[in-house]
Amino acid sequence: MTEFWLISAPGEKTCQQTWDKMMQATTRTNNLSTNHKFNIPDLKVGTLDVLVGLSDELAKLDSFVESVVKKVAQYMADVLEDSRDKVQENLLANGVDLITYITRFQWDMAKYPIKQSLKNISDIVSKQVTQIDNDLKARASAYNNLKGNLQNLERKNAGSLLSRSLADIVKKEDFVLDSEYLITMIVVVPKTNYADWQKTYETLSEMVVPRSTNLLFEDNESGLFSVTLFRKAIDDFRLKARENKFMVRDFQYNEEEMKADKEEMTRLSTDKKKQFGPLVRWLKVNFSEAFIAWIHIKALRVFVESVLRYGLPVNFQAMLLQTNKKTMKKLREVLYDLYKHLDSSAAAVIDQPAMDIPGLNLSAQEYYPYVYYKIDCNLLDFK
Repeated sequence: MTEFWLISAPGEKTCQQTWDKMMQATTRTNNLSTNHKFNIPDLKVGTLDVLVGLSDELAKLDSFVESVVKKVAQYMADVLEDSRDKVQENLLANGVDLITYITRFQWDMAKYPIKQSLKNISDIVSKQVTQIDNDLKARASAYNNLKGNLQNLERKNAGSLLSRSLADIVKKEDFVLDSEYLITMIVVVPKTNYADWQKTYETLSEMVVPRSTNLLFEDNESGLFSVTLFRKAIDDFRLKARENKFMVRDFQYNEEEMKADKEEMTRLSTDKKKQFGPLVRWLKVNFSEAFIAWIHIKALRVFVESVLRYGLPVNFQAMLLQTNKKTMKKLREVLYDLYKHLDSSAAAVIDQPAMDIPGLNLSAQEYYPYVYYKIDCNLLDFK
């Protein structure tokens, strides 16, 4: 994905001249960026006090909305699990890819009516994105619980023989059941110790039933053996078995419990499949909503900052520059030369280390003689 610089400069005789000059400086001779006009409608200006207050509020709202956009994108990647490579094609805004949406940006009059004050528009966005954030938390929590429970059960069914569920391994006929005196134990024996087991199991304690052992199941490392003995010998047998590196599993055959385990696994698996489709659809729709809201916030910030910097009547050209890493430094220099006449204080800070400028929500490294905001479309953090 890619990074955009959203900038604005005051209209000269006409805004078209401002645009032509910038194009001349950045593309016609040296191909530093791909540029697009960024259309911001005639919004209601309001009073200076409101604009100054709004400038701060919009900076905070911008960060919040960006964080929600990233959260929804990242959660989409988590939910898609093995199909993570499909994430990008699901991250659309208004049905188109993000770059197309940004470069052809059109203000959404239905969602954010421009007859409303700037403050109201900002409140509409804030409310809308807070709702998405809250819904995401609730949906993610429910789905993650389900996924976690299913993973725990899967782990129980797939671990080593010392810990995994035996529901799919043992059968009723492997056990002596309902006997007052006898009990069948389950023992995990390393493969290298099979011969030892066969030689010694009958003498590990008193009261072991001769020739009562059977190999029920084996994996790469161990085998699962049954052995029948008298109940009163259990503790002694367990102790001696451990001394010989045979591990007795704590297991009692209970058909009801095992059936319930299997049913729970099926239920969770079915539930997860059922929730997956609607959840992905919700994420797609709400990613689009949040992303659109975010770009509208950028537009609002450009408008407010341009009025504060360049004054009234409203007369500026907003421009979107698609940059690339190699030419960024040169592009900064060219833009600085082009616009340094707009603000002499920017000249003093352009090469200074970062410092806070009172009244502006930017550190010196972010402050330029023209209005500037970054839009970074690298939204995913693949671990």
